[in-house]
Amino acid sequence: MTGRKGDMPSSVSGKDMSMFDHFAEAASNFASKAWFFALCVLLILVWAPSIVFIGKVDTWQLIINTATTIVTFLMVALLQNSQTRANEAVQHKLNAIADGLADLMEAQSEDKEQLVQDMVELRDAVGLEHREGTR
Repeated sequence: MTGRKGDMPSSVSGKDMSMFDHFAEAASNFASKAWFFALCVLLILVWAPSIVFIGKVDTWQLIINTATTIVTFLMVALLQNSQTRANEAVQHKLNAIADGLADLMEAQSEDKEQLVQDMVELRDAVGLEHREGTR
């Protein structure tokens, strides 16, 4: 999920996702299934005996090395996108919890100076990941 600074989970929706985000999510779901692993094993099983048709060992090895390198490179980019969005969603949830807790602390803080200070610190922490540039 993507969001802007200060967004709470109730204001963050899948509608903010780009076409690439949707594609990355679908690719992540596709690659996380057992049958995707089986497909990868099948690729190796089809490739291994192809030496008979290709003849040259160098060409035979180059085919599998190129194929696996391309797939790995693309999957890393797609999976990183999905992981980043998942991390952002967790951060939005933590911000909402902190904000709600700060509201509760504010309501209970009559004549409790330490609780007021803790509430201020907690409110300052909401959205800190954006201010600190960890994104």
